[in-house]
Amino acid sequence: MSKQALSKQTMARVAAVALAGALATGCTSLQVKSDVNQPLASSVKCQTFDWAGSFHGSSDLRSTVANPVNEARLRAAIQANLTSLGIHQSPENPDCLIGYGIGNRNVVEGWAYPGWGWGAGWGWNRGWGYGAWDYDYPYVYQQGVIGVDLYDNHSKQAIWHASANQNLVDVSGEKADKKIKDAVAAIFAKFPR
Repeated sequence: MSKQALSKQTMARVAAVALAGALATGCTSLQVKSDVNQPLASSVKCQTFDWAGSFHGSSDLRSTVANPVNEARLRAAIQANLTSLGIHQSPENPDCLIGYGIGNRNVVEGWAYPGWGWGAGWGWNRGWGYGAWDYDYPYVYQQGVIGVDLYDNHSKQAIWHASANQNLVDVSGEKADKKIKDAVAAIFAKFPR
C-alpha cells in the first residue's frame, strides 16, 4: 500500500473516531433518581389517574418558579407517557393521583474561603496555585429539576417518585418542549411495573 493510500485511510479513521466522539458527547443522558414504595407498588394497580394538584393560584412558587406554559407542557408529556402505559385519566374515583414539579435552584459548590494548605511554606493560601488546594471562591450554577410523583388515591400514600436534572433557564418554545418531553421520557423509563 502506498504512503498516500495509507495516509487517506488513517485520516478516514481519525475522522470516524472524531465523529463518534462528537455524537457521543451530544447524546448525553439525563440523570434520573427514582424511589419506589415496593409493598404499595405491588398491591396497587393503577389503571386510571387524575392530577394531585397544579401550580394555579397566587403562591410564591407561582411567581418564582412556575411557568404556566411549561406546566402545560409537563402535564401533556406526563399524560402521554401514562397513556402509553395503558393508564388513562379519570376524574371519577381514579386508582392513582399524579403530582409533579418543575423548577430550578442555585447550587453552590467549592469552598467560600481561602484554604489553609501546603504551599510555599506554611501559610494562608490565597488561591493562586501554590497550595494544596486553590479554591477561594464558590462555583455557583443553576440546577433544573423535573419531578413526578405517583400516589395511591385511596390511602393517599406515595407509591413512586422520580426526578431528572433538566435545566429550563432561558429556554422557551420548541426547545423547552423537547427538554421537558426528554426528561419525562427518562423519568418514565423508571416507572414501576
